[in-house]
Order: sequence, then C-alpha cells, then structure tokens
Amino acid sequence: MSGQRPPLPPFSYKEAVIKVRKAEDAWNQKNPEAVSLAYSPDSQWRNRSEFLQGREAIVAFLQRKWSRELDYRLIKEIWAHGEDRIAVRFAYEWHDDSGNWYRSYGNENWEFDLDGLMKKRYASINDLPIGEVDRLFRWPSGRRPDDHPGLSELGL
Repeated sequence: MSGQRPPLPPFSYKEAVIKVRKAEDAWNQKNPEAVSLAYSPDSQWRNRSEFLQGREAIVAFLQRKWSRELDYRLIKEIWAHGEDRIAVRFAYEWHDDSGNWYRSYGNENWEFDLDGLMKKRYASINDLPIGEVDRLFRWPSGRRPDDHPGLSELGL
C-alpha cells in the first residue's frame, strides 16, 4: 500500500480532477525528490524535445528546470480522462536570471499503473515572453490558493 498514490485507476471524472490538482500542488512546491515519487520507478517522459526514463532522471531534470525557471507558478486543468489516462492543459509563469518573464503553455498526456503512479508523461510546451505587469499568477510561492482562478476563469 505504501507505494500507491491515490486516486487509483480506473478514474472517475472527480478522481481525475483530484489527481490533476495533486500534481499541480506537488509541482508548485518545487521539490524534485517529492515530485518524482508520483512517477513509477521506470516512468517514461517526453518533455519538449527531451526524453527521460526513471526517477533519477526526473529528479535531475526538475533540479535543472527550477534552477532556470525562477518564481515558478503553475496551474493545471483537466482536459479529458479515461480509465488509466488523464490529459491536462497547463500554464506556468516564471522568469530567468535576467528578470525576463514568460508564460509557458502546454498539454500533457498521462498514463498510470494500477498503483496510481504515472508511468508515461508526454508534454508539449510553448513559451511566451510577457511583461512583469502582465503576470496573472501572483500567489506566494507554493500551493495555489483555492480561491485563485484557474485557467478557464483567467481566460487562458
């Protein structure tokens, strides 16, 4: 039981929404080791043009990511779901070490094993330069507050 990550497949719509929010919350904590535990030990990823396999590769990837993408804030929203699959759309805001702000938009396709661990993650992402004044994700670092609008409410 300790290796399980509820909700477990097959997912109802409500459970899929919970799974998406749990993923968003974990990524907003920016703890690579903790995030990696949601993935199967041999998880396969495609993130932009980078291909990864396994938790060690995931941790290294996230360490690099969050050392470059500063003041990272992420919102995920369910797009579709099946018995063991969930599709999400997302946006996140961040700045580089020169203070240039970006909003990155993307889609992810997820596939889960019976323990609720993600065994496949395919992400497509585009970056849009924005001005600091155009930022929409302004909550304190960490979990997005429950009363903060999601992507649809923000018109994204």
